[in-house]
Amino acid sequence: MPSPTPRITALDTYDIRFPTSRSLDGSDAMNPDPDYSAAYLVLRTDAGDGLEGHGFAFTIGRGNDVQVAAIEALRAHVVGRSVAEVCDDPGSLNRALVGDSQLRWLGPEKGVMHMAVGAVVNAVWDLAAKRAGLPLWRLLAEADPAWLVAQVDFRYLSDALTPQEALSLLARAREGRGERAADLIARGYPGYTTSPGWLGYSDEKLARLAREAVAGGFTQIKLKVGADLADDIRRCRAARAAVGPDVRIALDANQRWDVAEAVSWTKALAEFDPYWIEEPTSPDDVLGHAAVRVAVAPVKVATGEHVQNRIVFKQLLQARAIDVLQLDAARVGGVNENLAILLLAAKFGVPVCPHAGGVGLCELVQHLSMFDYVALSGTYEDRVIEYVDHLHEHFLAPTVIRDGRYLAPTAPGFSAQMRGDSIAAYTYPSGGFWAADLPSGARV
Repeated sequence: MPSPTPRITALDTYDIRFPTSRSLDGSDAMNPDPDYSAAYLVLRTDAGDGLEGHGFAFTIGRGNDVQVAAIEALRAHVVGRSVAEVCDDPGSLNRALVGDSQLRWLGPEKGVMHMAVGAVVNAVWDLAAKRAGLPLWRLLAEADPAWLVAQVDFRYLSDALTPQEALSLLARAREGRGERAADLIARGYPGYTTSPGWLGYSDEKLARLAREAVAGGFTQIKLKVGADLADDIRRCRAARAAVGPDVRIALDANQRWDVAEAVSWTKALAEFDPYWIEEPTSPDDVLGHAAVRVAVAPVKVATGEHVQNRIVFKQLLQARAIDVLQLDAARVGGVNENLAILLLAAKFGVPVCPHAGGVGLCELVQHLSMFDYVALSGTYEDRVIEYVDHLHEHFLAPTVIRDGRYLAPTAPGFSAQMRGDSIAAYTYPSGGFWAADLPSGARV
């Protein structure tokens, strides 16, 4: 019998890892051997409707067990809560998770605990969208602006963005929402691909995949750089020859450089007409990014996948340190905090091009960008979502790309739910794949 007042009855966690390091998928100058992984959770209820909330934090292998433990540390804040209450107001749970006075000491609002908060909050949004029968982008785009503003924590932001300003931004974008939603459904959202550019790939593979990307409709690709300048020059030359002069090539250093090195290295690659340089230095170095931006113009500066919270994003925008904001669906405190970041970007007029280089990140961030287009920024101009062609087959509602554009999801939820057989196979170390692959007692 369904409960008359349905509650969350379980928060189950899984340490899921994929052996992507063996093919060098995802390799870059800072992370040469990533195993794309998900610290994964499922919220179960006694509602009797069969609906669950799925969420995860993305990691790259070792340490995924630590991330899972952090999610489990939040269980007491979640289990027993009213399903209706948390789905009607996910911000209430977000505030409770961020506000735990003892766990907050481990941040505050940064690192492993904050990513755990994001995973749980995203699972609640997945459940809320499923209960509403809507894909998350549509749930957000059709929501009342005042309700959306109430989901945002403006603490530490009000010197740059007030609730009244946020409400005005959303209210201003209400006109034309229907037409933009129809356009999105008809055409999809523009994407770019990093799949050709992993650092461990040969020049031949890079060039072949770059040509295939352009043939598939992509008008921008991205290359990983930063390990060796001579190699970067050679690879950029091969990529530019493969795609021609009219396709954008973005570069990503993955935090490899000091400020002066970022400037000199980017200038050395300027002959290949890079569109942006991504993560040129530490994600915490706001003033360093600002210095790099001034020095390497007209090459744009982009960052965000490792920016730990809305406050650092605020400072990057206030300091005019970035040209492109790259939010991440699983790095900060979930949908609620990403709403704050999208509103900040809209206030400062900086385009958002989300990071999606990891298992499940394409599935998640598409919803955030599509909401932004329909109900906030109202434009595709200089906006693209990263795409990588890895591991989508493990999701029940995988990302669909057509002619270099993300097709709008139609299935209810946040597109976060993994296939049961994939969970069973890749749970570490006891899942079917790992049990057969690892010697007894071995660890990746």
